[in-house]
Amino acid sequence: MILPLSSNKFSIPRSLGCGLSKKFLSSRVPRSVVPARGSGSRNGGFVVRASSEIPLVGNVAPDFEAEAVFDQEFIKVKLSDYIGKKYVILFFYPLDFTFVCPTEITAFSDRYAEFEKLNTEILGVSIDSVFSHLAWVQTDRKSGGLGDLNYPLISDVTKSISKAYNVLIPDQGIALRGLFIIDKEGVIQHSTINNLAIGRSVDETLRTLQALQYVQDNPDEVCPAGWKPGEKSMKPDPKLSKEYFAAI
Repeated sequence: MILPLSSNKFSIPRSLGCGLSKKFLSSRVPRSVVPARGSGSRNGGFVVRASSEIPLVGNVAPDFEAEAVFDQEFIKVKLSDYIGKKYVILFFYPLDFTFVCPTEITAFSDRYAEFEKLNTEILGVSIDSVFSHLAWVQTDRKSGGLGDLNYPLISDVTKSISKAYNVLIPDQGIALRGLFIIDKEGVIQHSTINNLAIGRSVDETLRTLQALQYVQDNPDEVCPAGWKPGEKSMKPDPKLSKEYFAAI
């Protein structure tokens, strides 16, 4: 269950375009709504401290149902509808009508067919309303808009989805650039969270998805660093792994 979040005072941080705002440097990633079942994670030395809750990776993705815009229409999207059917790339971005965000959103849309071949749906999420999403989709790319997209943009106006996935900046009311790969069983198998000024790589997302699907199809193998389809994998065994190391 996704818990509702009370409204926060809203301000647009400078970090959406270039540098980091002072306000953001002192903010924390919110705690997960998933109950902790183990020891807390070790705090890092970067500007955003890690949550003390267990990581979302390896756990069932928090389900949600929300309004979205697709094909210039308002639709409902429910994450659990994809269980048993498709993999899901779920990515969060801070705000509509900003700067880095349209480069990511259109890049995923332009490469949608490659994800579709891997039986994968893409879902974009921000705290904006469906009316803002629609206006942005109806704006030409050359004017900073998105144009038509090949996947839905979800409205998280209550901020409950962003909070459930530990990407909400509470004192700014917007989400970090979180990306999650969810398998067909509804389990989060990969996540990345970028700071506001750093865009994500479609190539790396696709490669990670391919690696995930490979190891799920071949459970006695693992994928080494930078693995791509057609390259040699590795046996997770002290003796059998030597075959891989001997070949590189």
